[in-house]
Amino acid sequence: MARLEIREVPGKGRGVFALDPILEGTVIEDCPVIVVPEDELQLLGSTILSNYFFRWGPCEDEAAVALGYGSLYNHAREPNAIYVRKYEARLLSFVSIRPIAAGEEITVNYHGGFGDRSPPWFEEA
Repeated sequence: MARLEIREVPGKGRGVFALDPILEGTVIEDCPVIVVPEDELQLLGSTILSNYFFRWGPCEDEAAVALGYGSLYNHAREPNAIYVRKYEARLLSFVSIRPIAAGEEITVNYHGGFGDRSPPWFEEA
């Protein structure tokens, strides 16, 4: 597993950074998730966790709060990592899609898809 560090990022809050270089295709972190069922999703949206959960399930009608550093990876339209939902294992795997330098912030596209450059639901810093 990659050595990681949390740092403050101006305009974004906290972010995840690589302490050592990470090669393309490396599993950066496997994060267990707490699944929030559909009937509780609206409640989650009224808490501080509303900015930290992932859509979950085949129909994305549930939510998942990632443990570890999983809910702290920041968004980028051109990220250096992706997240992969593993429903049965209740895991989110963060995987590098290009080499990441030591000291570089690790980012993902919150839309989850390759090449999705649509704007997120929040104002980008």
